[in-house]
Amino acid sequence: MENLELYIEALIFASSQSISVSEIQLVLNAANEQPGSEELILRHIEQIKEKYSNPEFAIELTELNEGYQFLTKKAYYPVINQLQIQRSKKKLSQAAIETLAIIAYRQPITKLEIEQIRGVNCDYTIQKLLDKELIVISGKAESVGKPLLYSTSSLFMDYFGIKNSTELPQINDFQANTNEIGEKQD
Repeated sequence: MENLELYIEALIFASSQSISVSEIQLVLNAANEQPGSEELILRHIEQIKEKYSNPEFAIELTELNEGYQFLTKKAYYPVINQLQIQRSKKKLSQAAIETLAIIAYRQPITKLEIEQIRGVNCDYTIQKLLDKELIVISGKAESVGKPLLYSTSSLFMDYFGIKNSTELPQINDFQANTNEIGEKQD
């Protein structure tokens, strides 16, 4: 097969998870390409690894879970982490913030309790918060039907820059905007 190394590199790049040598062979066979032996694929993988070990590349080919995946080199983790923080901050909707606040202050809490406080269905919002790993399922309630209990995650603490839930702002930390008429009397 002509350009086998490029096909292998493309498959590894396109895979969102690590991809094994046998998966590479399977995909190439399904695409009517001749993948060659496992040893040949491994030789090409080593050449790709060597190519990306060069300091001019910000990514490297890493062996994970009996497969291969392109990852950012460790030197760039702080910058990538900031990118992830900025992107996740931008994507929290008002509903997500409200739901997250309820969970943070009342944890552990069931979905029904959250919905009773908010007055609307929270299925989608809870799923999005779970996807963003800002909340976790922390158990099951002892009430009828044993509903799931939700709590904030350690990523929530990182996201908001707090050590634990005792650092959450308290009600008296917020000043109410009051409209006053006339002079204030002591």
